[in-house]
Amino acid sequence: MSSIERSIDPEVQKVFSNYPTQVRNSISNLRKLILETALELGITDLEETLKWGEPSYLTKHGSTIRIDWKEKKPDQYAMYFKCTSKLVPSFQLAYGDLFNYETTRAIAFKLDDEVPVKELKQCIKAAFTYHKVKHLPLLGIGK
Repeated sequence: MSSIERSIDPEVQKVFSNYPTQVRNSISNLRKLILETALELGITDLEETLKWGEPSYLTKHGSTIRIDWKEKKPDQYAMYFKCTSKLVPSFQLAYGDLFNYETTRAIAFKLDDEVPVKELKQCIKAAFTYHKVKHLPLLGIGK
């Protein structure tokens, strides 16, 4: 595998630093899964930036993924997807109640949840290849 050429906004690190410790570890784990998945897909140009004040990951052929924790819901954190895409509805069809969903925009985790890594990586892959797979049933999830 080759390495990822990442464009990193220095403000992203400030956001990570401001999360409470337990949240920081959980969000950092999501970030790690995003980076690992991009590498597995052969994505070499991944932009890490802030969108709406949230750490966000962009690639040429994909849909943006954002991750965040919010004070108004202190016991959870989430991975956000473009709400007008077919991503979250496809995840719901493919994985049922394996994940907790926030309408058509997010997969939410409780701070003490064990993250289903294999399945979440499939969701990340679907997002990062969205413009290539949006015509496929279930976006090619599980392939």
